[in-house]
Amino acid sequence: MITDTFDRRTIAKMEVALERACLLLPAGSEKHNARRIIASKIIECANRGEATLSRLTEAGYASAMQLTASAQYIGRKEAAN
Repeated sequence: MITDTFDRRTIAKMEVALERACLLLPAGSEKHNARRIIASKIIECANRGEATLSRLTEAGYASAMQLTASAQYIGRKEAAN
């Protein structure tokens, strides 16, 4: 469990980073799956020892941007067909 791996302060920073990153997701998107993916990237970052709020937020933002770009690409591809 995540609470066994990280202290409360790190978990709090991870939660803030996740919330910030999820603000970049488009309205109406499949948020649950996207949140799970973003959270996993934030956890990976923390596992590497990069547990500052800024670094965790950067990891979350990068993941959210990648998900958004992928969704836009798939949407354009489906529209073209």
